Amino acid sequence: MARQHSPVCRFCRREGMKLFLKGSRCDTPKCAFERRESPPGMSSFRRGKSTDYGAHLREKQKVKHHYGILERQFRKLFAMAERGKGNTGEALMSLLERRLDNVVYRLGFGQSLSQARAIVNHGHVTVNGRRVDVPSFLTRPGDVIRVKNRPKSLDLVKACMAEVHRDVPDFLHRVEGDIPEGHVLRLPEAADASIPVQTQMIVELCSK
Repeated sequence: MARQHSPVCRFCRREGMKLFLKGSRCDTPKCAFERRESPPGMSSFRRGKSTDYGAHLREKQKVKHHYGILERQFRKLFAMAERGKGNTGEALMSLLERRLDNVVYRLGFGQSLSQARAIVNHGHVTVNGRRVDVPSFLTRPGDVIRVKNRPKSLDLVKACMAEVHRDVPDFLHRVEGDIPEGHVLRLPEAADASIPVQTQMIVELCSK
């Protein structure tokens, strides 16, 4: 799995909005997006005018950075969305929201998407009673995501839940208790995404 080792706050500054790549830190005064109004790079450098292609590309890059996926993964999901019925852009966002790492993050089991991805990778959660350590696993309505019943997993997730005060989206339901778990109630829609996305611009760019 590829990892982003460079400062991730520059992605938020480049897109001009918070992508919440550092979890709860993004809601504190330490957030670099709030402290620096300028885009990343040399401040004295005068950037050229934004083009129509550039605006479309920025929308796609915003989605890739937020969900932490590579170009190949993005293209694979876009192809799946194209083959499906209905609006391609909405289908794409639904697929991204269904990823197991994103579901773990939206349930509040991880402070950030990168931490939620690590939680899945290290086998701290199960889906319908079975160990799943693939972050790109697509959840379905009726799936039950439960923290493993072992001290290491429970301590990790409960510490995250104590730090995070994030609203759980309507397509999920969280059950708190000795063993936290979450239920997928329905397929997510584009409106359920945690960041605003102009899906039509992404479809126009990737369909060329």
